[in-house]
Formats: sequence, structure tokens, C-alpha cells
Amino acid sequence: MANKVVLASGNAGKLREFFRILGDAGFEVVPQSDYDVVDVPETGLTFVENAIIKARNASQQTGLPALADDSGIEVDALNGRPGIYSARYSGEGDEANNTKLLEELKDVPDEKRTARFRCCIVYMRHAEDPSPLIADASWEGTILHDLSGANGFGYDPLFFVPTHGTSSAELSPDEKNGISHRGKALEQILKLMSESNV
Repeated sequence: MANKVVLASGNAGKLREFFRILGDAGFEVVPQSDYDVVDVPETGLTFVENAIIKARNASQQTGLPALADDSGIEVDALNGRPGIYSARYSGEGDEANNTKLLEELKDVPDEKRTARFRCCIVYMRHAEDPSPLIADASWEGTILHDLSGANGFGYDPLFFVPTHGTSSAELSPDEKNGISHRGKALEQILKLMSESNV
């Protein structure tokens, strides 16, 4: 019997990445929507705080161990913005977020367009878990001047990956999972889970 874990996310792109990686490791990942989990306000000021809030909420409402991630893009020329506000940067979804980012960076030269995706993943054994497992990883790149590629989601079409010479949205799902912030954080959390005999 696979270990059942509720995933505190409704983001289809994230769900696909979690299912692929955790499923291969023998976990049965169930989206919180299967349990009609009501979202809780993300009132944290850091990725880790928001991930803990989401994991605790999902665990409280389902009685299952929970995994949550909080992730976003940190742009150096914008002092790390949009950061924890990445998903709600424009208030109008991925396309508007990308448009807003391009607008804010329109006068920023290439050498100052450095950025990173950051992902923090939290695993809580139960809602009262006093010592949740925490993984944190980042993925360095730069921001393009135009959208490129049709894979991925979020800011992937604007995020240039220097090691591969393409945008994140031009990578295959397997390529992306092998090098991305979420792929690295998932590897870390799986290692921590296995060391804790989860």
C-alpha cells in the first residue's frame, strides 16, 4: 500500500510535477480538491511560512499527512519581487503576470535581468506536527524580453536557462524536473522523508 499524502495545491502544473516525481517514489498523492479542502489565506511573509500554513490547513481538514509548496520568482532588479506574490502579481493570472513583469523590466539591460525560481516544500506528518520537514531550492536564470516556448506554466516562457540555452517553457517536462527549483526541492524532501521513515 502506497503512503497516501494530500497535496495542498490546486495548481494543475504543480500537481503534474508532484504526481510524476512522488508517484515514482511510491507515494499516492491526492490533491486536496478530492477532499473539498477550503483554502486558507496565505498570510506568511516568506515561502516557508506560506508552505507551512497550506500544509497544516490541508492536514487539519483531511486527517492525512500533507505536502505543500510555496514558490515563485525573485528578480534581482526588482529587489526580489514578485517573490511570494508571484502567482498574484497582477491579480489576473499567468498571462497578465508575464506582461506586468516585462513592463517593469522594459528598461533593464540584459546583464541586470538576473533572477531565480525558488521553491520551498513542507511535509507535515499531521496538523500539529511541531517539526515539519522543510526543503528549499532555487534555480538561477535571467528574464527574457519576450515569451518563448509552450511548455510549463507561470513565468516559464520568460525564464531563460543559461545551462540549456532555452527558456524553461522550451524544456520537456522530464528535462525541467531534472534541473528545476521544484525538482530539486522534491528530491530534498523525498530524501528527508526517507531518512525520517515516512
